[in-house]
Amino acid sequence: MRRIVLIASLGLSLTMMAQKEGGISQKMLKEIQKEQKMTASDRALVNAIAANAIDELAVSHANAGAFDTHFSIETKRQSITDQKSSGRCWMFSGMNVLRGDYTLRTDSLQTSFSQAYLFFWDQLEKANLMLQGVIDTGSKPIDDERVQFFFRSPIGDGGTFCGVADLADKYGMVPSEVMPESFASDNTSKARQLISSKLREYGLQLREMVQKGKKQSSLEKAKSRMLSQIYHMLQYTIGNPPEKFWYAFKNSKGEAIGEPKEYTPLSFYSEVMGGKKLNGSFIMVMNDPRRDYYKTYEVEYDRHSYDGHNWKYVNLPMDDIEQLAISTLKAGHKLYSSYDVGKMLDRKRGYADTENFDYGALFGTTFPMTKAERISTFDSGSTHAMTLTAVDLDKNGKAVKWKVENSWGADWGQQQGCLIMTDRWFREYMFRLVVPNEFVSPKVMEAYQLPPVMVMPEDPLFLPDE
Repeated sequence: MRRIVLIASLGLSLTMMAQKEGGISQKMLKEIQKEQKMTASDRALVNAIAANAIDELAVSHANAGAFDTHFSIETKRQSITDQKSSGRCWMFSGMNVLRGDYTLRTDSLQTSFSQAYLFFWDQLEKANLMLQGVIDTGSKPIDDERVQFFFRSPIGDGGTFCGVADLADKYGMVPSEVMPESFASDNTSKARQLISSKLREYGLQLREMVQKGKKQSSLEKAKSRMLSQIYHMLQYTIGNPPEKFWYAFKNSKGEAIGEPKEYTPLSFYSEVMGGKKLNGSFIMVMNDPRRDYYKTYEVEYDRHSYDGHNWKYVNLPMDDIEQLAISTLKAGHKLYSSYDVGKMLDRKRGYADTENFDYGALFGTTFPMTKAERISTFDSGSTHAMTLTAVDLDKNGKAVKWKVENSWGADWGQQQGCLIMTDRWFREYMFRLVVPNEFVSPKVMEAYQLPPVMVMPEDPLFLPDE
């Protein structure tokens, strides 16, 4: 009798589970399947999509022809860099801007900067940011949102221009010949995985110390010991950052000018920057149509070092951002900029346009979301930084197209490593721009100096550029 009751109860439970609202019921499934009217054309598409890349089938033939590569305003060309299998686009773009400014200022001299050198300090500083963040939140439960923020991604290779500013101002820079790339700096995933694992282990130890009421001095000593091991791992994977080196600057032909001179990373940085610091010399602007324009926002914990600067930006309409970009390019300066570069990008041609692909026609639907809707739903956001170098204006002074130097090598894209984008694509998928202070209007600068609205790093738009 008991067995019969048990079986009956189990059957009732299964029936109730099957009837739970919100699931795909048999009735709903039949209705869905009724809509699948497979014509001969549909079957042909099924066969084609199964055997080909979607982009190959969705490419718009009407938009696939030759396009104009003339630009009415263009900065000086420079060699194209290659970030390879790393997420350091923010650093490559930032350094492209700095070497462009150096060449513009000196007119006849040129140099290149070591990304490996600054990346070493970036990784050490991010390790410290994670460990100190764990100490600061050590009394909170392990499933607290902020605690999980530090443990979820202890160290990464993405970032923003703010990281270039904080790291270069603190540690200086060196020429690329002085500290060249290593396999691990070009291919960051494995070292990042191992260092992240070590940091999570250390984070648990620090949390235990906090919860046992250990003194701040004990926590600081333990953290220093942990960072020593991280430093050791970085030395092995990226290289040992030099304290001094000899170097002679080169002319535009690559010939050394004068006798080599001894530098420290900070003295070299001071010379290429003309004695200036990066922090305080620029503002970051952004187009986020979800939020009020002409207001300043700051992203908590979106920084590269614990004692550095959070990412802070003025939110502006695209018309204003374009005018800032045009003014700066006219003066010969390149700009750090970032985009949702994977959207509507024809990689073969190095050409970005909203009409490159017709995905809607291929699948018999539409993709109508606005820029604000795409951001809000994590469908779009800043994913890649590139160096804005040129703009083409029509007779009324309006932008028609733009060009950037990318960091995917000289054998990619247009004109040996560049990407050309139409203005309509630029307005939809461009997000961040770093502008030197001298090109910022009083109205925008006034907005930048207002107390910022604090935004949490989980916001869909504030993932680091990679």
